[in-house]
Amino acid sequence: MKEEGVQPPKAADAPDAEPHPDAPGASGAPAGEPGRAVEPGAPGESAKPAAGRDGSPGHPAVGSTLSSAAEEQAERVSGDEPLLPARVHRPSDLMRLLIGVLAIVVLFSIAAFAHGTTTGLEQDINKGTGQAPDILIKLAGLVSSIAVLLVPVAFAIERLIKRDGLRIADGVLAAVLAHGVTLAADLWVAKSAPGTIQDALTQPQPGDALTDPVHGYLAPVIAYMTAVGMARRPRWRVVLWVVLLLDAFAMLVGGYTTPFSIILTVLIGWTVAYGTLYAVGSPNVRPTGQHLMAGLRHVGFRPVSAMRADDAPDSGDQSDRGRRYLVSLEDGPPLDVTVVDREQQAQGFFYRVWRRLTLRGITQRRSIQSLRQALEQEALLAYAAIAAGANAPKLIATSELGPDAVMLVYEHIGGRSLDALEDSEITDELLHGSWRQVKALQSRRIAHRRLTGDAILVDRSGKVFVTDLRGGEIAAGDLVLRMDVAQLLTTTGLRVGAERAVAGALEVLGPDAVADCLPLLQPIALSRSTRAALRRLARERSQREREAVLEASDAAKRARAHEHGAPSAASDGTTAGTAAEPKADRGADQKTGRKADRKALRNEKQAEKRALDDALEGAREEDLLSQMRQQVLLIRPQAPVEPVRLERIKARTLLSCIAGAIAAYFLISQVTQADFGAVVEQAEWGWVAAAVGFSALSYVAAAMSLLGFVPERVPFGRTVLAQVAGSFVKIVAPAAVGGVALNTRFLQRAGVRPGLAVASVGASQLFGLGCHILLLAAFGYLTGTEKTPSSLTPSRTVIAGLLTVAVLVLVVTAVPFLRKFVVTRVRSLFAGVVPRMLDVVQRPQKLLTGIGGMLLLTGLFVMCLDASVRAFSGPDVPHLSYASIAVVFLAGNALGSAAPTPGGMGAVEGALTLGLIAVGLPKEVAAPAVLLFRLLTLWLPVLPGWLCFNHLTRKGEL
Repeated sequence: MKEEGVQPPKAADAPDAEPHPDAPGASGAPAGEPGRAVEPGAPGESAKPAAGRDGSPGHPAVGSTLSSAAEEQAERVSGDEPLLPARVHRPSDLMRLLIGVLAIVVLFSIAAFAHGTTTGLEQDINKGTGQAPDILIKLAGLVSSIAVLLVPVAFAIERLIKRDGLRIADGVLAAVLAHGVTLAADLWVAKSAPGTIQDALTQPQPGDALTDPVHGYLAPVIAYMTAVGMARRPRWRVVLWVVLLLDAFAMLVGGYTTPFSIILTVLIGWTVAYGTLYAVGSPNVRPTGQHLMAGLRHVGFRPVSAMRADDAPDSGDQSDRGRRYLVSLEDGPPLDVTVVDREQQAQGFFYRVWRRLTLRGITQRRSIQSLRQALEQEALLAYAAIAAGANAPKLIATSELGPDAVMLVYEHIGGRSLDALEDSEITDELLHGSWRQVKALQSRRIAHRRLTGDAILVDRSGKVFVTDLRGGEIAAGDLVLRMDVAQLLTTTGLRVGAERAVAGALEVLGPDAVADCLPLLQPIALSRSTRAALRRLARERSQREREAVLEASDAAKRARAHEHGAPSAASDGTTAGTAAEPKADRGADQKTGRKADRKALRNEKQAEKRALDDALEGAREEDLLSQMRQQVLLIRPQAPVEPVRLERIKARTLLSCIAGAIAAYFLISQVTQADFGAVVEQAEWGWVAAAVGFSALSYVAAAMSLLGFVPERVPFGRTVLAQVAGSFVKIVAPAAVGGVALNTRFLQRAGVRPGLAVASVGASQLFGLGCHILLLAAFGYLTGTEKTPSSLTPSRTVIAGLLTVAVLVLVVTAVPFLRKFVVTRVRSLFAGVVPRMLDVVQRPQKLLTGIGGMLLLTGLFVMCLDASVRAFSGPDVPHLSYASIAVVFLAGNALGSAAPTPGGMGAVEGALTLGLIAVGLPKEVAAPAVLLFRLLTLWLPVLPGWLCFNHLTRKGEL
């Protein structure tokens, strides 16, 4: 064997051709089924080397030329390879599509807001090109107009000769789509675009005509040439750019276009091409097992067969690990070969980008690497790990497999990963061996970054190896090294439990090194697969707790039924003796008996509550990370446990900022167009006072809607204070989250068990959602049947909305993924709510209170909005019906509940303003009315809410 990789010489046309699925023999041999090897000499299945990169038979697909002897031996090898998809969707194409769209938006923004700059640029270009000779301009125009048509045809002929028909089809499709986009852009610029954009993209022509904003023939050519892959062929790329520059020069000098029009044409063609490639997929150029064996012969090996290793399903943090093969040799031990190609490396790209954006830079390596960088990094880490004294597979050779893949050849270990071992096979010695490898790596400042179960390999003798070093780092910082300790601690803890995992780490690393990793023992610092395992354990733990509570509840009910059955049987013999007692004595005894029964019932409920609390406390388990912290603190009580902040920004925060910015832009644009001075001067303060009163009464209605679904006795006055306190909580949390958390906490402090408190709040929310939908449908129907100009939606629109909802329901039920998602969420919602609702239904007074409170709450908010509108409506403003205002409020409130911003800020204001304008209210009245309504229902209650929140907190009721 060779101890050092030999780079095979590339063919002259290697970068200029690619394999394609539609070419016979493009993969070198018929694709075998998984688990089926291609037998040498079988009819029609001889294992030939792959077709050349140019599509011609008999040439290897590794970017070089084999000798004739090597070709003869390559025909005798066999390979095992699962079927590869004919097309792949590359994230790089999607990124280029998004960049192109962003560039087009920026170009339109510059044209719209920098009119002086665009005009000056055009004048400078016209002045500079005006000196060009007329004959040169005509000659350039003639040559470029012919070449623009000939170059795509010549390239298509060249590709067809090399049997690359799929790429030509992709290019034609991209050209057609680009032509359609140019027609749409021309129509928009001519009919609807602002004048500044029209001036920047067109030139005046005789007869009041304008030039085309986008060149209808140039954009399809650019899309075609981009989609067929001309960028990877230097000669054709030079020819294309010369033709494009020549055509642009001729058109600019002739006054047929503008600089911005040319830039827009190039961007549209480029963007449409990559959008087409991502939508339909690019031809798969991933090397097969036959390409691999041909490449192995180039670096001096004599392979006999290549069997694809059974890898675990790709996860976000392990999807770029490459394909692994077990290769048998004619004259030596087998080899482990890893093949990394561009498509494999791109998997999980967006997840890595998101991690890099949201985590601090020190905790996440760069997410974008070239194949050469990935090859060099893994080779460097393999050599560095062995030099550090760690057990790692020995890297024997490296090589490229054409322009789109690389391979790394390791010595074969022949073991099983930690994930593949049974729990009983994981001994303390195996744990110590794993930690010794980490200690050896960290002694030379090497971080692994992926110490999951499949990165720890155990050979037949029990020796532990560390593999999958591609994501590691050399000269790593302390934080990254401690993350490795936290990751392996969690990985082993998931298999052997917290106590054994911590004991193994302490035995090798010592208490100080283990204690230092406690601040990083948090889910965000762990791998994606580890976080998924922790979530699965959390669900199982919650299920066990629920089962324990239900079992305790059933046991208590059975005991109570048994106790009630015994006295009833004994009382039958005394009925005749008590019949002769005086009526007065019987009445007193009955009254005393009822009191005793109520007292006994109350005692039984308290006893049942204590039994359920005891069962819940007994079944409650700490999560794995908390258990490991406790184990470490037993050795180092003074160890720091405060988690290190690794997140740069949270997804909810980013979404809130974006939504808030959009809403602020819309609101400011509406507000600046209204004359608030005149509106406020004409305001009717009586209606303002009425709106204040309706807003204050809404907290009473909110307390009723909550208590109606709580069978236990809870003070009404304190519940009202809790609803006022919710006004403060809404400012610091989304509207649909803050109120739920506060009400649940309030009910728990009022003596309601945690599970029943959550169920009560869930039942209230569920009934509220149902009432909201029914009221929206009812008021929408009433609004549609009104014969007034202020109608929001005609009955036809209501019917269209119902049909749209029906179509969405059908789509959800037809798509398995969506159906499973909805069923899971609904099932989890009803799991705790339905039993609680059965308790409430048995008390009609409570149910009436809850439903009445919800209807009253909606009515008060509608009247508050109506009073706000009347406060700013003059005699000339048409009066809106209550049905129209109710529809506007219900729709706006629904958007506010779904918005991630605190209190629905931005979303509610925008929806209410648009709704009021849609029903016929002038925007000069709609904007201040909405601001008054939100001032009374969101902002003014913040101070009283803060006072009530602090009061209830001091009293221990929150």
